[in-house]
Amino acid sequence: MAARWKNTLTENDVTPEAVYLNRRQLMVGAGTAGLIGLPGLARADALEPNPWEDITEYNNYYEFGTGKEDPAKYAHMLTTAPWSITIDGLVDRPGAYALEDVLAKMKIEERIYRFRCVEAWSMVIPWNGFELRDLLEMAGVQTAAKYVAFETMLRPDEMPGVATPVLDWPYVEGLRLDEAVNPLTIMATGIYGKDIPNQNGAPLRLVVPWKYGFKSIKSVVRITLTDAEPPTSWKKANTREYGFYSNVNPEVDHRRWSQATERVIGGGLFAGRQDTLMFNGYGEEVAALYQGMDLGINY
Repeated sequence: MAARWKNTLTENDVTPEAVYLNRRQLMVGAGTAGLIGLPGLARADALEPNPWEDITEYNNYYEFGTGKEDPAKYAHMLTTAPWSITIDGLVDRPGAYALEDVLAKMKIEERIYRFRCVEAWSMVIPWNGFELRDLLEMAGVQTAAKYVAFETMLRPDEMPGVATPVLDWPYVEGLRLDEAVNPLTIMATGIYGKDIPNQNGAPLRLVVPWKYGFKSIKSVVRITLTDAEPPTSWKKANTREYGFYSNVNPEVDHRRWSQATERVIGGGLFAGRQDTLMFNGYGEEVAALYQGMDLGINY
């Protein structure tokens, strides 16, 4: 089993939130409590603070509308309790798992991660959650499994955005199994030590910090282990622009814009653009996953 990941961003990289300042310090990594600098970090002033308002009011969640403000406006309509996650496919213990039962078995940690959108904007977000691999181990992954597929809740009566055929609903995503069990990959349940807001993917969302944000599927209700590459919503919508891997790669432009730089949301005095980091700055932890692959073709 791979070593636990050690957090690399610090509280100085996010806006101090009153509740967050007094939060219980959560252990990150195997016996690790300290938060240290990010390997390969650009200038310190390139990471500007992101307040709660930025994180929760500037969102993409098309089930509630395509505008950045639509999720915060309409996501309160989504019922998030009770909630269950169906885990099926190539697992030893398939079934519908109640979220409260899952959380009782998981180690909730604090992860302060960069967040990079395919639209070329970025934030720094303090997530709370648990490693996806712990959830998969609970279900018992079979040796034939090579991929992990995810599905978002679909409730047209609570999600006004699905009335518009922007995508083929429900929203689906996927990872290769080795990506899914990487220690960086988490299922997030909170932000700033609070329960994750509906517009950010309550009550349970995937976070894969070295990939573009649309890979981090929200409001997950199904996880399927499979031996074949699963379909993903944005690749189905436009194969030329959105590949299966969708790793942050400044050397591969989107078909309609450059990915070499990014716009920092909430940048304050240093607002503007900064250089995009390969794998969003997490190359030391994940580059080996793609050894020998042409990341210009497998985008």
